[in-house]
Amino acid sequence: MDIAGKSFVVSGGASGLGEATVRLLAQSGGRVIVADMNAEQGNRVAGEIGANAKFVQTDVTNEDQVQAAIDAAVASFGGLHGAISCAGVGMAMRIVSKMGPHPLDVFKTVIDINLVGTFNVMRFAANVMAQNAPNDGGERGVLINTASVAAYDGQIGQIAYAASKAAIVGMTLPAARDLAKLGIRCVTIAPGLFDTPLMAMLPEEAKKSLGDAVPFPSRLGQPLEFAQLVKQIVELPMLNGETIRLDGALRMAPK
Repeated sequence: MDIAGKSFVVSGGASGLGEATVRLLAQSGGRVIVADMNAEQGNRVAGEIGANAKFVQTDVTNEDQVQAAIDAAVASFGGLHGAISCAGVGMAMRIVSKMGPHPLDVFKTVIDINLVGTFNVMRFAANVMAQNAPNDGGERGVLINTASVAAYDGQIGQIAYAASKAAIVGMTLPAARDLAKLGIRCVTIAPGLFDTPLMAMLPEEAKKSLGDAVPFPSRLGQPLEFAQLVKQIVELPMLNGETIRLDGALRMAPK
């Protein structure tokens, strides 16, 4: 699918991997809804891009707000051709600690935002993209989700996060099969250690240590590299039903 002239929704688009994705899609001629909870950052990103971007405050766990973000793409840009889910959270906690058993509400919160939020974007976006006229290859749209290497190499304290990301991986193939007759693809990216705002909170020494653990290149991934893979997925129609690790050959240790 050509990006130029097409419309996209990016959840979590106000920072980190999502912001890089928004900017690259816009630079490639796409029009983008920046769907995020953070109004200040979301308006900043959309404002810096200009007419090809619009911010819509969106809690991905809220059905009405997700639908509103999808509707905004149709109203502002005339349609929707892709949805990229980058919104997510992580809360480190062991199943059993000195404080007792893992609180169920914490587990549910991570699952709700990471997994249910991703599914909300998928289902509402696919429902609209199914109405598109197919291109010459029969394609109507593409869904790109964000998992994590924790889906495979979950560390100590990542029980909720790893479960949510493994479920996103698990949705990828059945989603692609469900939507195949509609000409809608579904692909997931599983990033390793990336230099996102969460990492920015760490001391430089800690960031360097994490980067050194990556076999090659021995550094943290850059958000633009994630965005470049999103661009390739959009443009390459044979990529479907697959999860792609983007991690420099990293395999996470237990802790």
